[in-house]
Amino acid sequence: MLAFMSSSTRILIIDDDRELGGMLAEYLTGEGWQIDLVHDGSEGLERALSDPPGAIVLDVMLPGMNGFDVLRGLRGKSTVPVIMLTARGEETDRIIGLELGADDYLPKPFNPRELAARLRAVLRRAGPAESDSLSTQDMILEHASRRVTIKGRPVTLTGAEFAVLEQLMIAPGEVVSRDALSRQALGRELLPFDRSIDTHVSRLRGKLGDLPDGQPRIQAVRGRGYVLIGSS
Repeated sequence: MLAFMSSSTRILIIDDDRELGGMLAEYLTGEGWQIDLVHDGSEGLERALSDPPGAIVLDVMLPGMNGFDVLRGLRGKSTVPVIMLTARGEETDRIIGLELGADDYLPKPFNPRELAARLRAVLRRAGPAESDSLSTQDMILEHASRRVTIKGRPVTLTGAEFAVLEQLMIAPGEVVSRDALSRQALGRELLPFDRSIDTHVSRLRGKLGDLPDGQPRIQAVRGRGYVLIGSS
């Protein structure tokens, strides 16, 4: 698995809109990042895998190999953070992107300052963390290596999934609201009709599997949020 091996200050933008891409590259360069800009999905995927950046800004609507295809190819080999750019109002695109492993999304049109804030959040989640660990039941989360194991078996998570699980493991057996998970794990307020947290939790459930007694590790509490089943 490729991970976060290269400089977290380098951002790869994959967008066929040359005017928008140039504007974003100029703005983000001014924020202190080094920017690589490509306008083709196939080239973007090859660049991301051959020379992994700190994070990727990926447009959904690309000619030929679209953003979803790029993300599928990427997630088979890398956990590099990805922010998807989607058309405003296209909720289906946002959900699909998150289900395929995107860390976050931003609907067009958007303020470049918002993109910069989202990038800082995903890079912070992907960067080095404190050296202690959390454990519950048969699962261990190690901060320093950003590693999760169940009965010694490693579980590959995206940065967003790791951050959501981390927040749930801080308080096992306690309900954590969707709003709190969004603020603490994604670094932003939860928007109306925003299903990001639910999608990340759904992916986590699939990757973590059930407890030995058949219970889901993460349970939904209607109208309140999610709870990680604590030590038995």
